[in-house]
Amino acid sequence: MSSQQYPEFDAKGMPFRRLGPTGLRVPVLSLGGCALLTRTLLFLRAGLTLGGSVTGDPVKDIIKLAFESGINMFDTAEAYAKGNSELEMGRVIKELGYKRSDLVITTKIFWGLRNGPNDTGLSRKHIIEGTKDCLERLQMDYVDVIFAHRYDRTVPMEEIVRAFNWVIEKGQSLYWGTSEWSAEEIEEAHHVAARLNLIAPIAEQMQHHMFHRERPEKEYAALYKKYHYGTTVWSPLAAGLLTGKYNDGIPADSRLAREGMFKQRAATLHSSDDGLAQIEKVKKLTKIAERLGTTMTALALAWLAKNPNTSTIILGVTSTTQLEQNLEALKALPLIGDKELKEIEEVLANKPEEFPTYGRPLLDVHGRL
Repeated sequence: MSSQQYPEFDAKGMPFRRLGPTGLRVPVLSLGGCALLTRTLLFLRAGLTLGGSVTGDPVKDIIKLAFESGINMFDTAEAYAKGNSELEMGRVIKELGYKRSDLVITTKIFWGLRNGPNDTGLSRKHIIEGTKDCLERLQMDYVDVIFAHRYDRTVPMEEIVRAFNWVIEKGQSLYWGTSEWSAEEIEEAHHVAARLNLIAPIAEQMQHHMFHRERPEKEYAALYKKYHYGTTVWSPLAAGLLTGKYNDGIPADSRLAREGMFKQRAATLHSSDDGLAQIEKVKKLTKIAERLGTTMTALALAWLAKNPNTSTIILGVTSTTQLEQNLEALKALPLIGDKELKEIEEVLANKPEEFPTYGRPLLDVHGRL
């Protein structure tokens, strides 16, 4: 295929940021493959959805719209939809004819697809064999970033770091990162990498939204300062809570009404003090969004994007309509200044307290302020 045959990538005004301490540029909004495929693809293949029959290729439609809107980063994992997420993402990207160098592809290793004693976790065996399987499903020679989907307490840190370093040196991934690791575990990985002159992780994939702030904003604070650690944020809308669609109940076609992992949350959302307080905050935030001429969804995403430590926000959508709604966050970004951020903080009233430094500033790993 000649260069003229590749669809041309146009950022369409999408802001790009460096991912952690690297030179890799990622869009402030990226696309995730978990919700996209578990809730759309598998029902499509069965000839139906929860609401009836469906036609077409929604996976291709969403990825195509994302690419045409300036999103060139696509995130998945070996465990998403039991490997189907990687299979379908690879299929669609190949069919759309995108140039590999135009894309940033990330996947995650930990939960394998088989039940053998070495088919899960972060042993050298599973990291190396699992990465090979991921690439086969994606029909790609390499991914840009491979994440350790969780920390494995049964494997020595030196083995984990050495294995990801091997994957990078073999050209199967350009970088590696962590997902839902504690700051202590990430710190240890950096120390082991420095001691052995190996490649350290460059970014964390963690949950971060208006109601989940302690780890990303407090626990990781020193990592941002010392290592310029990057973040790829998942669940930015708190499973839909921050869209406002649960303000008056649980819609029958919503995520909380269907997916097992969220049903317990759905049962208490409108009956617990915590759930009712969060809904009340969403209603107040919605008024701020309306005053600014935007939506609650866009406000929540733009608020995350205003955080200087946010590298990219992974969107989990199941339709092009949802993607278009999420993309409105780009228009909301310039509407949120210091005044609006202060107003939002007053509503949330949950900003984590900083660790005390007793008047002494934190330094980065090079001893700089």
